[in-house]
Amino acid sequence: MSPVTGMATEKTTAPDSVSAAEPVPVPGPSSAESAASAPHDASPSRVRQVPSTAARVRRLPHLLVKGATKSAAIVALLLLWETAPRLGLVDRIFLPPFSEVARAWWGLAADGQLADNARASLVRSFSGFGLAVAVAVPLGLLIGWYRPVADLLGPLLEVFRNTAALALLPVFVLLLGIGETSKISIVVYACTWPILLNTISAVRGVDPTLLKLAKSMDLSAPRLFQKVILPSSVPVMFTGIRLAGAVSILVLVAAEMIGAKAGLGYLINASQYNFAIPQMYAGIITISAIGVAFNQVLVAVERRLSSWRVPVGG
Repeated sequence: MSPVTGMATEKTTAPDSVSAAEPVPVPGPSSAESAASAPHDASPSRVRQVPSTAARVRRLPHLLVKGATKSAAIVALLLLWETAPRLGLVDRIFLPPFSEVARAWWGLAADGQLADNARASLVRSFSGFGLAVAVAVPLGLLIGWYRPVADLLGPLLEVFRNTAALALLPVFVLLLGIGETSKISIVVYACTWPILLNTISAVRGVDPTLLKLAKSMDLSAPRLFQKVILPSSVPVMFTGIRLAGAVSILVLVAAEMIGAKAGLGYLINASQYNFAIPQMYAGIITISAIGVAFNQVLVAVERRLSSWRVPVGG
């Protein structure tokens, strides 16, 4: 029995000895494996770095095609504008070629008229737009979140939002005069409604699941606004802000045509009366360029504030 047990103990202790001795040869194979795997681990990084440069090279034609596609319509419009008056398709007295308009624009820019009038319009437009944002965003948050406030102010808002801003322009002029106050006030009035209505819609359109989850975490009302309501409302809210940015320029131009001594609207109106048609179109192009640039600034701000969103298709 003892030899058997002795053999049994040897058999049982032999694996133990092997297992105890296993850690000794382990560094050899593991180091060999790590040495063997080191080139494998390093090679993907090299493979990832090389395609990044190659991908940028391959992406360049795509970017060029994309840029050409976006600018094709503008280039076609300018070509049509240049050739139609020269071919007699339209009267070049009332629609001069684009090259003449460009020369007139350069002349206005060189003598400072364009800069002075654009500066006057931008001050009025941005002042009215900023006041509208400062008033409409908090008011929209209150109306959208608190039902009693919406019930109180709802009928009054329905009356005024269906009244066109330009229809009230004579009222603003009569009450506030023909100075800067009436022009900024009409811009504030016109810009308030897109921002206010979109802010109300944004607050009321917040995902109820997010609200229930936030309330289950016992968030206070200020934290709920900061963490849930405001981030969820930013995309729809900025839709109204971008609309208001365009409205601020368009309404101002109409307001500057009445009793103004400076501004792009004044420049367009004075050029029309003096039959300086190229200068008139130069003022219109300047307004369009300012509107496009202003919209791009608002788009950049929107992307900054809503960077948490996952882009569609990406």
